[in-house]
Amino acid sequence: MTIHHSGKMAMSLKSNHLIILSAILTVLISIATANSHSDLVSELLSLQSQSTSGVIHLNDHLISRFLTSTKTPRPYSILIFFDAHQLHSKPELHLQDLHNEFSLLASSFVTNNPSDHGKLFFCDIEFKESQSSFGMFGVNSLPHIRLVGPDAKSLKDDSIQMDQGDFSRMAESMADFVQSRTKLSVGPIHRPPLLSKKQIGLIVLIILIWLPFAIKKIIAGETLLHDRKIWLLGSVFVYFFSVSGAMHNIIRKVPMFLVDRNDPNKLVFFYQGSGMQLGAEGFAIGSLYTIVGLLLALVTNVLVKVKNVTAQRVVMIFALLVSFWAVRKVIYLDNWKTGYGVHGYWPSIW
Repeated sequence: MTIHHSGKMAMSLKSNHLIILSAILTVLISIATANSHSDLVSELLSLQSQSTSGVIHLNDHLISRFLTSTKTPRPYSILIFFDAHQLHSKPELHLQDLHNEFSLLASSFVTNNPSDHGKLFFCDIEFKESQSSFGMFGVNSLPHIRLVGPDAKSLKDDSIQMDQGDFSRMAESMADFVQSRTKLSVGPIHRPPLLSKKQIGLIVLIILIWLPFAIKKIIAGETLLHDRKIWLLGSVFVYFFSVSGAMHNIIRKVPMFLVDRNDPNKLVFFYQGSGMQLGAEGFAIGSLYTIVGLLLALVTNVLVKVKNVTAQRVVMIFALLVSFWAVRKVIYLDNWKTGYGVHGYWPSIW
């Protein structure tokens, strides 16, 4: 009986020792993991401080260091902008503009959240430098922004891609995406002023020096604003600016032309389809409208003062023929682009 009880006590002691050892190992592993995560956050903060915009430049090695080789959950999220320098020449992608907005987003988040900027890091990655990382994320088109959360194990399946619609308002819409997915507030976007204080001071000084001379010219009626030719050119410019859709092109950042997908050496100035209009199309149609408007102004304001009847008739016929050609060209291009036809109509009583 004594031997039996002593055996049970020995087994109980061994099991207790094993439990204690496993608990100690668990604590040590958790401490080591916490220290490792703390080191990663410190390293990311160091890389962030070295960037003027707060955007960390990643490569295949750093992707492995901060994402694929670390255990989840990580104490941070990473928002990655995928870039390709060879595509910066394609204006329709707006990669440079979007990267600038992404940099504004990163710097604004760091400025507005001094206590939380270690929870979210903004990074970019370039295609030629890190093609394998592009493959791991499954990125095959640009622009592309992806959020890797703390629990993401698979870079392709567990990360969240930003929709194309989230690029519409640039940095502001990116900030909304970040807040909806990470519950972290970016805060106001701090955009740099158009002019520095030195530039503003220089402009004010030039205006003050120029002001007395300007007043003298205005009183004497010798300024450009008193020149009828300037007003004439200005009115023609406003007319062309209005009918060519230039304001739409500026607001929407419409490219002037596209590169032909089938032939990279060929440029496309007219896009067939009503869903999109290139800048060159608007300028071409605006030029045709302006030609007709100038000819109409010539006939109604200048030609009526010419006393030579033959000259009047020649100019009138020329103006009619050119106007007819221009209007016909506009109708043809509209039909080619949209598929809608414009037909003449004569009343039946005629």
